[in-house]
Amino acid sequence: MRYTLYQVDAFTSTLFKGNPAAVVPLEKWIDDALMQQLAMENNLAETVFFVPSQKEGADYDIRWFTPELEINLCGHATLASAFVLYTQLGFTKASVTFSSKSGLLTVEKNGFKYEMDFPSWKPERITDYPDGIAEILGVKEILGAYKYRDLLIEVATEEEVIGAKPDFTAMKKTGEMVILTAKGNTVDFVSRFFAPSAGIDEDPVTGSAHSQLIPFWSEKLDKKRMQAKQLSKRGGDLVCEQKNTERVMMGGECVFYMKGEFEI
Repeated sequence: MRYTLYQVDAFTSTLFKGNPAAVVPLEKWIDDALMQQLAMENNLAETVFFVPSQKEGADYDIRWFTPELEINLCGHATLASAFVLYTQLGFTKASVTFSSKSGLLTVEKNGFKYEMDFPSWKPERITDYPDGIAEILGVKEILGAYKYRDLLIEVATEEEVIGAKPDFTAMKKTGEMVILTAKGNTVDFVSRFFAPSAGIDEDPVTGSAHSQLIPFWSEKLDKKRMQAKQLSKRGGDLVCEQKNTERVMMGGECVFYMKGEFEI
């Protein structure tokens, strides 16, 4: 069988920036082990697969795989999937709804931007976190540690986020995926995201992390609508909104990189 693969840079308006995702539209699901092998072969942060949905309220069912494992939520690959549907596959509805392991996810096309309705995962402050996490991250001082799905570490300045030099071997041993964040200089907040336990030392731009960052910073800054930057080497820009206690919006642009075929 031949399948089509699209590669898209998400959360950016510039090619070779943002977060690249491999997008594989399917007519029906293929074997789980094969999807994992394809994700490993692509060796991007995420390979995303979707199929037409039979579920009420959903257009497509969607799943995401890192090179190491399947995850329960991914923002940039969902954004890239919507982009492929609208720009390559002729989808014409005002919004597209995906059914996922994290519930229904709706993406609305708004000009060149795509705005995603995602779950709000407010992290709670914790005191029981891995010993030596400041040294593992390569930062001077931690202002606070919080947890929902991932370990969120707040530091004082954007410069500390930029200058962090993580020890990925030590981080992998903790089993944690880690969000490092601070108040921004020119935007509301900045972040980096590290997931060596999932086969990704540093993710360029991470939508699922913003499901946690948006409620965190919305409360701290007393703002609903915010601008964010992820300060990886590739970098990424997001518009964010705390819609209510249950949902957040995150959005951005995408850039088409390539279309190809593979045969299995």
